[in-house]
Amino acid sequence: MNAVQPAAVTRQNKGNIAIVLMQSPPVNALSKSVRVGLIEHISAALDDASIEAIVISSEQSLFSGGADISEFSSGDFEPPLPSVLELIENADKPIVAVLNGPAFGGGLEVALACHYRITFAQNKVGLPEVNLGILPGAGGTQRLPRLAGVAKALDMIVSGKPAIASSVKGLFDLVVDDPSQLMASSVDFINDLIANGAPIKRTKDIDIDPATAPDELFAQYRQGIAKQARGFFSPERCIRAVEAAVTLPLDEGLQRESELFMECMKSPQARSQQHFFFAERAAGHVADFDKSTPTRDIKTVGIIGAGTMGGGIAMNFANAGIPVVMLELQQEALDKGLALIRRNYSNSAKKGKLTEQDVEDRMALLQGTTDYAGLAEVDLVIEAVFEKMDVKKQVFTKLDEVCKPGAILASNTSTLDLNEIAASTSRPQDVIGLHFFSPANVMKLLEVVKGEKTAADVIKTSMLMAKKIRKVAVLVGVCFGFVGNRMIEPYGRESNRLILEGASPEQIDKVIYDFGMPMGPNTMGDMAGLDIGYFVRQSRQAFIAHDPSYAVVADRLVEEGRVGLKVGKGIYLYEEGSRTPIPDPSVLAIAKQEAQKLGVEQRQHSEQEILERCIFPLINEGAHILEEGIAAKSSDIDVIYVYGYGFPVYRGGPMQYADEIGLDKVYAAMCKYRDELGDYGKMWFEPAPLLKKLAEQGKGFADFKK
Repeated sequence: MNAVQPAAVTRQNKGNIAIVLMQSPPVNALSKSVRVGLIEHISAALDDASIEAIVISSEQSLFSGGADISEFSSGDFEPPLPSVLELIENADKPIVAVLNGPAFGGGLEVALACHYRITFAQNKVGLPEVNLGILPGAGGTQRLPRLAGVAKALDMIVSGKPAIASSVKGLFDLVVDDPSQLMASSVDFINDLIANGAPIKRTKDIDIDPATAPDELFAQYRQGIAKQARGFFSPERCIRAVEAAVTLPLDEGLQRESELFMECMKSPQARSQQHFFFAERAAGHVADFDKSTPTRDIKTVGIIGAGTMGGGIAMNFANAGIPVVMLELQQEALDKGLALIRRNYSNSAKKGKLTEQDVEDRMALLQGTTDYAGLAEVDLVIEAVFEKMDVKKQVFTKLDEVCKPGAILASNTSTLDLNEIAASTSRPQDVIGLHFFSPANVMKLLEVVKGEKTAADVIKTSMLMAKKIRKVAVLVGVCFGFVGNRMIEPYGRESNRLILEGASPEQIDKVIYDFGMPMGPNTMGDMAGLDIGYFVRQSRQAFIAHDPSYAVVADRLVEEGRVGLKVGKGIYLYEEGSRTPIPDPSVLAIAKQEAQKLGVEQRQHSEQEILERCIFPLINEGAHILEEGIAAKSSDIDVIYVYGYGFPVYRGGPMQYADEIGLDKVYAAMCKYRDELGDYGKMWFEPAPLLKKLAEQGKGFADFKK
């Protein structure tokens, strides 16, 4: 027999005050049942002659997380939230929002429609809709500027970042210091309202003084956010909605907000950002374990290598309060690594992100050793040594000797065969890949690589551990480069080939930057170091030997000592102390020389060709990865590319972007370049079978299930 579901909204009367409580776990999303419940209980309280005031609050630890965005796909918004808020605002009894916890999105909009608002000083409130490619659609853009001022409202709405309640001046009528006294203080406040016959304060009756929001305010704000808002659709619509709050009465402003909301909802950016919202959450749902799978305790962690990567990885665990033992065989290297970590923490303290005590507490969790025996008792060990198979295998053979039974042995390899590494131990079931992205203490992505023999409890422990150190984990299988680096290979290859064919590095980089990437492939190569790709190519001659043109320009640059920013010259030139790339005509001369040797014709390239030749092969490689089962679902690839490689979130990731523009378009372009680029096209532009199949069926990558 099914258990009776508790009501999403309840009401209890405390004398002459009706207390309406939302209780829809886990976050009081304003789903249909909550909206219906609010209307029902507020209407009943308004009809009850014994009730003189109404409280809206929550049974959960937060007030409300906002809209139920699963309804976006169903389109069932009845009754719409604005109808609920209209009932609240026009009520003839005072309605007081008591925010006992965070209020975001529609949750805050409920509070904005109430006549009074009460909370505690350190509570958090926000309107994060911009992160979903939309804007607050239930009056937030109209009511918040009236209550908190236009400048503060712009900051909150356009950034989407939460604010501490005490910092939003004018929003709350009472702010208490002690959360435990919130409801008692609220009842006293409301009884005073009733006793004094206080007026019903409707937000719609507030007019904004235009002098407080001159045109220059909006112009300066637009200029200030131009860089971070690049490519996004909704920030500008958010600004326009707030502008409407200044010039229009509330009813007309709400209408304008609704129009702008629908513009956003219909945009590809909103579809992509909402896709990514769900993709990030879906990445943690994998078929390799279930609720019954046990986990292993991770109380101490060992890190092999105290360089930039090893130190960054160690910081993640220290930040989470987990003790770390760092191994370097030379004391000097160990001291240098620990000093670098302290310097990083101290820099954060100087910026106000940490206190000096935080720095000391985190450093106290880090200890060093120059002997593998120092790792004998750790629960998880992560090697971050040089990316060479023989070096990795030596390390894992040693770990197999010294680590306790049940310890998880992890490699931070970015390209190498994890199964071969695991085979160098007597316990391959305990071996897993934990591929951190650089800088490891900043980048959110963690590729978790499962080997053929990796145990389910090791996978589950690693995925849960990632959450603890505030990483977004994506589970992938074993192949060269896994998902991220395997797909970046054709992207870099095509950039280099386009230079060989006569395109300038700055032309290529501009096209890719304008597409939305944080930088173009040539700038990225210089920043990372061209020698890194060179060493990878040296180890993969069997893969590239059939193409004599493969990255020949980059190879020439490296062989001439031009390895990138760190030496002041690579594909570009750099002035000392500057990261700004300066085009260098000699690179075009090198490209021309190499093209003549190889018989490659140099020509002009359109922006469309540059974009398609860099991005579409990357997508095509993603199709191979999906078909091979290296990634479980296309959305996992999108998470890797947004968090690991800066693919624009407003395009949703490469696979979502392909679905948005249509796989038929990607397939047709791949065929076109395969046929037009001669032998080179036949080598590298053959469409993946899955791309061909889905394109012909009129489906997208999101439809594919392995």
